[in-house]
Amino acid sequence: MMSAKLAAWKSDGERINFGPFSHKVFVKQVGNPKAVAEKTLLLIHGFPESSYSYHAIVDGMMNTFERIILFDMLGYGLSDKPTENYSYSLFEQADTVFAVCKHFAVKGCHILSHDMGTSVATEILARHENQLMPAWFSDGIQSFTFTNGSMVLELAQLRSIQKLLLSRYGYFLRNATTFKIFSQQLRSAHGNNNLTTGEIDMLWEINALEDGHKKAYLTIQYLNDRKRFEKSRWLPALAQTSLPVHLCWGNDDAVAKIEMAYYLKEHICRDATLTIMEGLGHFCQLGSPAKWVDYVNSFYKSIIR
Repeated sequence: MMSAKLAAWKSDGERINFGPFSHKVFVKQVGNPKAVAEKTLLLIHGFPESSYSYHAIVDGMMNTFERIILFDMLGYGLSDKPTENYSYSLFEQADTVFAVCKHFAVKGCHILSHDMGTSVATEILARHENQLMPAWFSDGIQSFTFTNGSMVLELAQLRSIQKLLLSRYGYFLRNATTFKIFSQQLRSAHGNNNLTTGEIDMLWEINALEDGHKKAYLTIQYLNDRKRFEKSRWLPALAQTSLPVHLCWGNDDAVAKIEMAYYLKEHICRDATLTIMEGLGHFCQLGSPAKWVDYVNSFYKSIIR
């Protein structure tokens, strides 16, 4: 049975069809559906999460924006978790972003991403830089904010279970993910002790919908895309863009360590704004939502009229 918190999150959303096989994607918007691009924020979640990971920061971000768009990528949260007719590539996940925007008639927005979502966002950035954006998305991307994602994979400290899931043995581990292992891995990745048991319980509940915890060997394949396209496509796009870029990093992160943010600022996107979120871990929008809002909003206040 679904918990009251998750049921409430689901209640004001909907599921839309995506792709030729009509997979269902959970989407929701908060605020004014006619808000302009400059006042619209799109949130992209990470692995193994969902849009619910942003539940504690929506109200705080609505002090800056008039509309917030959220969705669960396929394989996550309240969306379908197919085992066939979907590759879980970052390219397909980026296509999902535009399907969500088109559904809500979003012609432009700011994009904020976390964890795996930063990889999806850099694919969108690459399309922008290569002039491959949809014609109907006429108001364009206003800015990118990247939070605690493995954007330079060789610097990431992957957890042992992530490495195993990526290996040829990943499929055979589909029944090995228990709540205990899931909880241990989350706490290990987070990097400090301010992730509550309640939040971990909710992450597990959402992850386990439609046996999603048994499909991590599929959803984690995005890291293979990073290996293949990071240096040839995504980092060059970051290096050449003139769009406002914000690197906003919790410095206690044990996976996407703070050295990654420094590397990106010093070697890739030198014009980016770098914000170090002191004492915050990997899942900082869950562990320290009020502080997260303050750090993130400091950037938006500097660029939004």
